[in-house]
Amino acid sequence: MLIPIKFKKLNSKAKLPFFASKGAVCFDLHACIMSEILHIEPNSTTVVKTGLACEVPEGYELQIRSRSGIACAGVSILNSPGTIDSDYRGEIGIIMHNHNNVYFIIEDGDRIAQGAVRVVPKIEIVEVEELSETERGENGFGSTGL
Repeated sequence: MLIPIKFKKLNSKAKLPFFASKGAVCFDLHACIMSEILHIEPNSTTVVKTGLACEVPEGYELQIRSRSGIACAGVSILNSPGTIDSDYRGEIGIIMHNHNNVYFIIEDGDRIAQGAVRVVPKIEIVEVEELSETERGENGFGSTGL
């Protein structure tokens, strides 16, 4: 079953996303910047615009993830996976952090992130006095080993 995700170009330079290979789970998102080159300063964070807005059907989300090649270069999507909700219609911005001690260069049109569409179940928030017990209990943060 195909799920239609509508994209609107907010800038004439914007590139529509595409799947880089037949078996790709995610589609690539491109930078759409005012200048030809954007420098992300060392150890800093910036939002990189895509020039796109989208319409995700209700019951789904668009997850924004790092591209492996960029992550290997020391740059990541800070809130990965980021979420585009079904009722958001603004420009998709990619929150990128440069973990390096040197500038990271992004050129207009570069593939900077990838998107994946996922089903989001409807849930009900229920307040209770007690939760069921488990063997693990409250042990967290490495309690099951490294």
